[in-house]
Amino acid sequence: MSVKVYERILQLFEAEGINTIFGIPDPNFVHMFHLAEERGWNVIAPHHEESAGFMAEAVSRMTGKAAVCIGTLGPGVANMAGAMMCALVENSPVIFLGGQRARITEQRVRRGRIQFVKQAALFENSVKYSASIEYADQTDEIIREGLRKALTGTPGPVYIEYPSHVIQEELDVLPPLPPSRYRLVGQSAGADQVAEAVGLLRAAKRPILLVGHGVHTSRAAESVRELAELLAVPVIQTSGGTSYIKGLEDRTFPYGFSPSAVEAVVGSDLCLAIGTELGEPVHYGRGRHWMAGDASRKWILIEQDPTAIGVNRPIDVPLVGDLRAIVPQLVAAMRDTPRTAAPELARLIEQDAARLAELAETAPSGRTPVHPARLIVEATKAFPADGIMVRDGGATTIFGWTYSQAKPHDVIWNQNFGHLGTGLPYAVGASVAEGRTRPVMLISGDSSFQFHIAELETAARLNLPLVSVVAVDYAWGLEVGVYKRTFGQGSLETGVHWSTETRLDKVAEGFGCYGEYVDREEDIAPAIKRAYASGKPGVIHVAVDPKANSEEMPSYDEFRTWYAEGTQ
Repeated sequence: MSVKVYERILQLFEAEGINTIFGIPDPNFVHMFHLAEERGWNVIAPHHEESAGFMAEAVSRMTGKAAVCIGTLGPGVANMAGAMMCALVENSPVIFLGGQRARITEQRVRRGRIQFVKQAALFENSVKYSASIEYADQTDEIIREGLRKALTGTPGPVYIEYPSHVIQEELDVLPPLPPSRYRLVGQSAGADQVAEAVGLLRAAKRPILLVGHGVHTSRAAESVRELAELLAVPVIQTSGGTSYIKGLEDRTFPYGFSPSAVEAVVGSDLCLAIGTELGEPVHYGRGRHWMAGDASRKWILIEQDPTAIGVNRPIDVPLVGDLRAIVPQLVAAMRDTPRTAAPELARLIEQDAARLAELAETAPSGRTPVHPARLIVEATKAFPADGIMVRDGGATTIFGWTYSQAKPHDVIWNQNFGHLGTGLPYAVGASVAEGRTRPVMLISGDSSFQFHIAELETAARLNLPLVSVVAVDYAWGLEVGVYKRTFGQGSLETGVHWSTETRLDKVAEGFGCYGEYVDREEDIAPAIKRAYASGKPGVIHVAVDPKANSEEMPSYDEFRTWYAEGTQ
């Protein structure tokens, strides 16, 4: 068949199950966007290319597939750069397409070229693969190599340049190949390694399951649930893997922030780690809570990248491959001999439930402005069934780790890179990925929320069921706390405060959303309910106590251990 280059690119993405594109089109991309809409794609134009990258990243997390965004040549591509770096650190397979001038213009020895900078080399260290479609007949091989690199080993972003001289060229090509014809799909582990892992699991007296970010981004929760039930073990969440698996909510405990998690880790004699890099927030699996019993504890790691095995800690049985294939292998091997739950599992479940109930009861109450712990309790109690939770902010997120009363099955936040401002774009992308039907709740700090506040218009235009609950202290709350701890009370707090005249609910109304101002805890849940009922995206501006927000962050000493420079 004879097709234009831009149509062939869409065909190649469709073969991977991709049907959504984010970006602000320019002459390089108007043909692609026009045709994508004709073909039934979701074509979403946000207000900033960095937002486009974050939205695409959220789609990849919610679908388990690669996602696509574009950037206009020059400034648009520059705006995408932050999202590229974020996707790299967050291990998100996003295809960043960048427009560019025709090569005849790029290669001339000239000064003063409009909207031009040499782009590909700028991003080589921010992506897994950086390339340019120089000739039309390279389209298939370059797009496929981008997808291959994005989805093989540790997932991550790629950058592909799309110069204007190839846009309208014709290709005579065959129908696109399925993914299994040009890249490794569904790699399983070797039978010997699976047998060895099963032997350790059967022999262990106090095994635990350590579940990370990759379990949720690969959409493998159901098979992990079956494995956890066969093993009859507690499930320990990494800080990046805070989505709860249906059916395992009661036995799932956040590492470091739950006494039940700490007790399970300390007492374990085997850890089966799935979908985690064993990074700093879990102390590389060998420091802090892991130190007790480390000499005798066995480790099984399911890891797609063979070069990651044994880097952060020694591994007894590495299972190299796609967890979507390997977890079912373990399930099949364990199904005939399921384990009986140890008595302490029921006690850990009861202990953690009592902890959450006590936190809800003891979170400081009766204040105006609202204590941030009470905000989290009231907002998460109002979290809708089957909702998607999105987090953003520093102090607000730290309060959320401890005080959240919800156990969402999908949680999106920027854990590895710590990039503030991702929350609203993530919420938009997640809602688009889920067909704009599931309710989304963003809990954010005010400073973070304002990074990409223009995307409220995008949410309103798409009529998304999205409510943003914003903790407002008119400051960079986490950084205010750093000043106080560093220099003492009453010292200068340079650059961390901003106007108390700002009303985010009014801003929301200006973008066509529902807005409501709250400064009493008893009004938080009703305001959230009214926002969802309005039929518009909503913003609840919640005035919070700035002193408490900067000085009373729970589990802050645990959080600081993530940054124990050189000691882990």
